[in-house]
Parts: sequence; C-alpha cells; structure tokens
Amino acid sequence: MTDDGKLFLGGSRNADDSFNKAEYLELKFGNRHGLITGATGTGKTVTLQILAESFSRAGVPVFCSDIKGDLSGIAAPGEEKDFLLSRAEQIRFSEYDFAASPTIFLDLYGEKGHCVRTTVAEMGPLLLARLMDATEAQEGVLNIAFKIADEGGMALLDLKDLQALLNYMGEHASEISSRYGFVSKASVGSLQRALLVLEQQGAEHFFGEPALDIRDLMRTTQDGRGMITVLAAEKLMNNPRLYATFLLWLLSELFEELPEVGDPEKPRLVVFFDEAHLLFDEAPKVLLERVEQVVRLIRSKGVGVYFVTQNPLDVPETVLAQLGNRVQHALRAYTPREQKAVRTAAETFRTNPTFDTEEAITALGTGEALVSTLEGKGAPSMVERTLIRPPSSRIGPLSDTERQDVINRSPIAGQYDRDIDRESAYEILMARAKKAEAAKHESEEGNSAAGRWRLPGFGDKPEEKPAERRGSGRSGYQRETVVEAAMKSAARSMANSLGRAIVRGILGSLKR
Repeated sequence: MTDDGKLFLGGSRNADDSFNKAEYLELKFGNRHGLITGATGTGKTVTLQILAESFSRAGVPVFCSDIKGDLSGIAAPGEEKDFLLSRAEQIRFSEYDFAASPTIFLDLYGEKGHCVRTTVAEMGPLLLARLMDATEAQEGVLNIAFKIADEGGMALLDLKDLQALLNYMGEHASEISSRYGFVSKASVGSLQRALLVLEQQGAEHFFGEPALDIRDLMRTTQDGRGMITVLAAEKLMNNPRLYATFLLWLLSELFEELPEVGDPEKPRLVVFFDEAHLLFDEAPKVLLERVEQVVRLIRSKGVGVYFVTQNPLDVPETVLAQLGNRVQHALRAYTPREQKAVRTAAETFRTNPTFDTEEAITALGTGEALVSTLEGKGAPSMVERTLIRPPSSRIGPLSDTERQDVINRSPIAGQYDRDIDRESAYEILMARAKKAEAAKHESEEGNSAAGRWRLPGFGDKPEEKPAERRGSGRSGYQRETVVEAAMKSAARSMANSLGRAIVRGILGSLKR
C-alpha cells in the first residue's frame, strides 16, 4: 500500500484495457491538497476510504466526515469477496489484505461518537454570521457584541451568553450606537430569532465546553499508524449550514494553532471535506476570500485539505487552483451545466494523448477514475484512466454494537462526554444583577422607612412586588430585567477600565 513514500491508488489501463502501470500519490505532496469528484454512485466514498486508510498506514492522522454512515466501516476489517479479489488481481495488487484502521468517532450531538464542541468566542463573529445567515448590518451587530464582551472581560461560551448580550444591546441600542456605531433594534431582534432557530435545530450542543482540542485529531497509535477521526454527520446534514460552519471553523482552528513546518516528508494531518459544495453555497465574498487564503497557506503547516463533491464547479476557481491531486470519477452530461462541468474537469488535467479526457469522463465505470497527482518537482502527472484499488476495511457501515465498542476503546473516551458549565458571561451577569437588585432594595427600604412611623413587628417588611413573584418561574433567556440591571453595572465597569486586547484569527475565531 505504500512504496518508498508513495500511496498506491490503483492501476492505470491502456486503450485495450490491459494493465499499464501502478498509480501513486507521493506522501511529500500530500499537503498540496486534492479534489475527489464524481456523480452519485461512482465510487467517491470508497476512494476517500482507501486514501484515508493509506495515509493512516503511513503514519498520517486523518479527519473525515461520514455523510451517509457507510464510512464507519473503516473501523472494521474488510470481508473477502470475489469482486474485491478480482479488482486486486486486475491491478496487480499482490499485497492486498484485510484490516481495520484505528478510528475515533465524533458527533456534534453526542449520539454516534464523542461530543465535539467549541465556544462562541472561538467561533468568532464572521462564522457565526454565516451560521445565522446574517445580513451585513446584523454581522456588524455581532462584531459589536464581541467587542463589548472583550472589553467587559466576559467569556462567551454558549448560546445563552450571546443571548444575554443581545438582550442588553436591544435595550440600550442608542447608548451603544453613540460609542460603537449604529445598532438597529431590528437587527438585534433578527439575531435573537436566529439564535432561537439554532437552538431548536440542536446547535446548542455544539457551543460550550470542553472545547475540542485539535491535538486530539493528530494522534498516532503505538505502532505508528495515524488515527482516523470520523465525524458522524448523518443527523448533522439536516442542518447543512451548521455542518459547513463546523468544517470552516475546524479549518480556521488548524490554521491558527499549528506552527509553520514548510514542506515535510509527509503531512501532519489530512482533512477530507465531503459534500464540499456546502462550504461555498451562498457564502459571502469576504468568507470565500478568507477560505482561499487559508487553503493556500495551510499547506506550509503540514495540513492537506481534500474536497469531495459531485461537480468540480462546486468549488470556486480560486480554491480549485490550489488542489494539486485529482481523482475524477464519472460525470453525467445531460444538462448544459453538466456538460460545462465535464469540460471544466477535462481542462484541469494534463492531457494524455492516448485518449480524449472529456469523452473518458462520461464513460468511466464504477470504481474507475481519471487520476493525476503531483510528481517530480511538484508538476501534475499526465492523467491516467485508473481502476481504484479495493479498500482493506469494510465497505459499509458498522453495527451499533460495533460502533459503541470502538467508542468505549477510544483514546479520548470520557474526555468530551460530559458538559462543563463554568462561570461565563451569563453567570457573571446574574451575579451582578443580584448585587444591583439588593442595592436597589436597600435604597427603597431606606426611603420608605424615613417617611413613616416604625413599630417593631408591625409591617416593616416591604411588600413583595408582582414582578419579583413572577421572576422565579421565568427561563434564563427571558430575564430582560435581570440582564438589563446587570449590564448597566457591566457598562459602568467597562467605561472605567482599559479592557483587554483580543486578536481574532483569519476566519474570525479567537486566537489563543
């Protein structure tokens, strides 16, 4: 599967379908990124699976998302079947064996893997605006909210922290506008409604602590194999925007946290982004520009990014130009857009004079692909019509029992499975609110006592106010009165302090 720093991909064929030569991906070019495309049912997932297996065996950790659930089979050894053995014989794969890959399962909902979370602060205003489908004006309000939290020394960890800030901003829009720029109550209200939608969609599971440590994505086993981290995304795909935002956040975190290493002999981590079109659909121009910048620069940090999608047109040209390793499965050409996609795909390959690339793309069979990888001094190889090698792990999903067994034996078992709710903006605001209410109560009691006769034991305790009686049964998100009082205190303390400087990363995350 590996030969002198190369990953075996399959065997290319001559015009008469006879074996031509073995096709490889050189490990030293694994961080030059890649693209796996093809219509549904043409073998993209299996190609992803064999690449993940190969990188793992070469000692490279891998992160990938499991959209349909069948990629989970990578954690179990494959089964000896005639069509697999026949494929191995056709491409002269004499070292073919069946083995499981070391696997860690993650799940934003904590159902089919270890919980994975980040904080609101680490997500940053730009990605939050993308997640909430915010307008430019609403994104500006989010930026102001983060500024207020930074200056007030209040951690933004989960959605209720951000909700409390937005409540305050709506009540004090005119005061905030005079200091930070115009804040519309309508924009604040729209953001609050968007937060409610996110909560109903289950996004609150993603925000909180303990936050994912990216070093846990870069583990290796004692025998030197790279761990394959699989994100269970079947349920997550019901909210495509959350899925895409998570992947963009992960890319941002990797870029910000990892040191420069130049061009290593093999990547430090390889990331596969399945359904990659979701990352770019309806994304604002500023986000696309930053994604392009990250993809271009993250190579020097030893990270390879591989986009998996149906159509090469799903990836912006500026990003497409950064992808050096290409595996093109069959495309259909029934509509004008599909015909354009075929032409685009053909034009990105280095021409092979023995066949017509554009014609070959529409005639490829399942498990067959056009392959071009970087070689020599980094130039793309001539495109070859290739039979992709069969995987060593199982084709198909794990059973629930098998998956749970992998989760129980995971090296991060117990590390992310329990929520931590430490003191953050919401708790700080609540404490200040209680203090402000106590001071107000003492002041009212003093004023009342000064204007009447006092007899011991005769009605000296002030009557409980209706608002106080009702307040005990209200939820955290509805405590406008508490938040308002607390934020008045917070605003006073912010006005008298220098605050603290926070540098945000290239995609708007918090740079620690």
